[in-house]
Amino acid sequence: MGRQIKLLIVYARFGDGHLQAATALSDSFARLGIAEAQIVDLLAQSHPLLNEVSKFVYRKSYDMFPHLYGWVYETTRDMKASSPFAHFLHSFGADELLKLIELERPDAIIHTFPSLALPLITTRLGRRIPMFNVVTDFDLHMRWVHPQVDKYYVATDDLRLQLNKLGIGDNRIKATGIPLRRSFAEQLSLSEREAVAARYGLTPDQPIVLLMAGAYGNFANLRNLCGKLSVQKNIQTIVVCGHNRSVQSELHRRFAMHANVTVLGYVDRIDELMRLAACIVTKPGGLTMSEAIEARLPIFLLRPVPGQERNNALYLQRQGAAFISRSIEELFQAILRLLRDSHHRLAMCRALERLSKESASDRIALDITNQLHIMEEASVPLIRG
Repeated sequence: MGRQIKLLIVYARFGDGHLQAATALSDSFARLGIAEAQIVDLLAQSHPLLNEVSKFVYRKSYDMFPHLYGWVYETTRDMKASSPFAHFLHSFGADELLKLIELERPDAIIHTFPSLALPLITTRLGRRIPMFNVVTDFDLHMRWVHPQVDKYYVATDDLRLQLNKLGIGDNRIKATGIPLRRSFAEQLSLSEREAVAARYGLTPDQPIVLLMAGAYGNFANLRNLCGKLSVQKNIQTIVVCGHNRSVQSELHRRFAMHANVTVLGYVDRIDELMRLAACIVTKPGGLTMSEAIEARLPIFLLRPVPGQERNNALYLQRQGAAFISRSIEELFQAILRLLRDSHHRLAMCRALERLSKESASDRIALDITNQLHIMEEASVPLIRG
């Protein structure tokens, strides 16, 4: 293509992972100088009220009725793209997407969230636009799968094999890993580690347990685990509370006299803390799991909720990269075992290394560009299985 390639990347704000993946891809296309990518929250742009209601229901069902959310997820997991329910789900935003395409004239559509409205408007467009899906979990839901997807980019070779079993050829799948911010590809030197540790008031030669406050069912769980870790004088604990100011304030108050407990709000460079830490306690979202894998950071999970997060957790536990706990005491003992047993820690780190797919965002960007060049030269659509 002699001109600059134009792309639309479709995401949704059901959690931050889809946006983070979209942003990472957009940055890769721009930094590599190979395409101009615009990211769009299609549901928010087309149905703002419905989007806010949907996010509210999603959060509440996820937090208050997790088994209901899990039941819906598993019930629809094997739905076909031709089913009425799939057609209904993908129909939201179709008119807005048509307007965007007519205005922006993109060369392709990339999805980091499975809002596949494009096939529904192909006839109205009068032309076919290539479509690429970047799956942002370690679990495959059939909402991602459609005959008109030109290529899938997935987290693992196991997901590639799952797509193979659905009749999708290897030429339409690439196991790249999930796209992450470029900072996760950067290693810290010894001097950089010392500088980062000093910035947060940490000692780099003592183990650091990184706790993400959103990983717990309630504040009592977080407080109890912090309490257990705080009396371990040779262990440092750092808690990242994000935008939850009330939790941050309460933890500050409770652990102000414990020099080995550091409480933070939102952290932009979470990759630096991951590089310093000995392990992480978090929720098993696809992006967070990928970040931990890239940082070779053993993962601890507390009662993951049913749905894609529990399936992510179960997959990573089977691979030896994560440990699922049913109680705070079991979680605490598992962390102590990791910190005290070098062989166990080495085994988990090797499992993380086996799962690692470095520079996923750049490799996806380059491959999509290459696919578009091939398609333009052939002047025919890719053959679909």
